[in-house]
Amino acid sequence: MAYLRYFYVLLCSLLLLPATVQAEKVNMVVTAAFVSNKGLDVYKDIATYIAKEINSDVTVISGTSYKESNMLLEQGIIQVGFICGLPYTQLMAEKKLKLLATPVIAPKANTRNNEADYKDKPGKYYSYTIVHKDSPINSWKDLKGKSYVYNDRNSNSGYNMPRYKLIQLGAKSWQDYFSHIQVSGNHEESIRMVANGVIDASSVDSLVLDFDRHIKDPSALNVKIIETLFPAGAGAPPVVVSSKIKPALQKKLQHAFIQMHKTTEGKKILARALLLRFDPPNDKNYDDIRKMSNTAKQTGFNDHLVITR
Repeated sequence: MAYLRYFYVLLCSLLLLPATVQAEKVNMVVTAAFVSNKGLDVYKDIATYIAKEINSDVTVISGTSYKESNMLLEQGIIQVGFICGLPYTQLMAEKKLKLLATPVIAPKANTRNNEADYKDKPGKYYSYTIVHKDSPINSWKDLKGKSYVYNDRNSNSGYNMPRYKLIQLGAKSWQDYFSHIQVSGNHEESIRMVANGVIDASSVDSLVLDFDRHIKDPSALNVKIIETLFPAGAGAPPVVVSSKIKPALQKKLQHAFIQMHKTTEGKKILARALLLRFDPPNDKNYDDIRKMSNTAKQTGFNDHLVITR
């Protein structure tokens, strides 16, 4: 709770700052990207690196919901965001942000069962459908009638991709397939709930689970992947900037990210994040996400309704 209070104090201070003061620094938000919440230090290292390259202060802001982060980016209060591909496609259609760069995931030397190796898939990632490591469930067919948790309706790997899987299986709603559905709020909480046997299954960001397994997180090691959704993958969580950003600052930021792998310090930070590099913007890389989202609309799929009190 103290952490959340800190965020809201920070948010209020940002909202009250004069425009001339805000322009002197860069605020960088992290919601869904290439490292889990346990890797916040990696984002801080990236921020420190970028700050040196552009000769400006860069502050990392985390702990926000997808909705909050999107709002702050739209308003220009936050200039840079590591966000999910699904809200990216939605906000891009409304011209509320710009694509800055796309992370390219480092191929794996060794993979476990059903893990992605990312080889020859630049700019792509996956959705892992997971169950407890000792569960008898081994396929989506076995999930029929089981309980399920997803992180957020604005998540591509947690909601959009498994929703597309359900449509392929002939379902018209989540309730058609699962006996009970919960919302966790983030991928790591979904992993924890499955690992602790609170819920039968979930679909989570492959980059989050990969990173948490890399650092030997107990919950990540206590689940198994029953399917890596869609061999072609989907557009990896992008780095974006607010549409309100000054063109000169956008140019400096983009150069710093895209050239990062060419410096010794940058290469070390990327290795910690399990990345090879950042590629220049390519909006077509996210057409697969658009296709899955549009299919849900075209087929009349009934989205899960979250009841708030």
